[in-house]
Amino acid sequence: MSFAKYPDIFDELKNEVRAAGLLDRVPVRGTIEMIAIFVSMFVVYWIAFNWNSLYPSTLAAIMLGLFMSIIFTRAVFVSHDVLHRQYFKKKSLSFLISYPFSAFILSNSSSWWDFKHNINHHTWCNVPEKDEDILAMDGAFTQKQKGNKAWLRASKYLVFWGAMFFMYPAFIAQSYSFAIKRKLWGELALMLMHWPLVWGPIFYFLPFSNAIVVFLTLNLTLSPWLAFGFITNHLGCEVIDKKDSESLSWMELQMRTSRSLKGGLLVHWFYGGLNTQIEHHLFPKAPRFNLLKVQKMTKEFAKKHNIDYFETTPIQAYIQINDVLKEY
Repeated sequence: MSFAKYPDIFDELKNEVRAAGLLDRVPVRGTIEMIAIFVSMFVVYWIAFNWNSLYPSTLAAIMLGLFMSIIFTRAVFVSHDVLHRQYFKKKSLSFLISYPFSAFILSNSSSWWDFKHNINHHTWCNVPEKDEDILAMDGAFTQKQKGNKAWLRASKYLVFWGAMFFMYPAFIAQSYSFAIKRKLWGELALMLMHWPLVWGPIFYFLPFSNAIVVFLTLNLTLSPWLAFGFITNHLGCEVIDKKDSESLSWMELQMRTSRSLKGGLLVHWFYGGLNTQIEHHLFPKAPRFNLLKVQKMTKEFAKKHNIDYFETTPIQAYIQINDVLKEY
């Protein structure tokens, strides 16, 4: 994929978006969503406590697992947004507020995510020397820096698409590793509290077989939900080495290395705003609730200035990713 060089006119777009109020933080709306997540968690506890008096069955356990998967997914998106300071301006406050969602509900490290995602990925999007996300599959998506693992090439489809079902456990493992290496003992303690506080009531009040069904249902739905959302963002997009990236403007680097997805409110809800990936990378502090409006303005701006805007349907994105994988 090759684009003509973009004019350095990002300030013009930014001023338009700011004037429309779409960069304003949304503490009230964000707080409502956070409260809704915790109310939902209390519903889970209530269901667990009253399990035997309801309709205990394997189907009921599956439904509870699916309900928890929705809660966990929203917690991922809220934690992501909070750490981007979309709700509150102060970074220390944002970190503090993220812990109940990242550490308690997800057993994930906010510090790991901030370093991996906010610092490296957003600053050096699809730059292999800095952005570890693009190094997936031994560099299969880096175009010029593919690895040499023959066994991985031979089983690439099984490994890549199969890994979609293990993203959540991988996040937990990476979070624990990061916290231990950085000696973030307080955060590690918060992450470990996830197991007795979230899963303790499930395994205590439900029959063991039902609790296992809940646990497996959540993990087998949450992981692909997140994974199939995340991979559309940048995989199969242009990859730029560090030296070349330093000569590009902010707008050009972000737009050339990101993919947005077509679709309305349902797609926006399902992907947690990550479907508007170009806009999110141009304006990482713009609230998720505003990104569809920002997208409309960005597309009109790109058309006005004859700038390429990379947008596909979700299905087209997966096909493009698979086509790149074929070349490995």
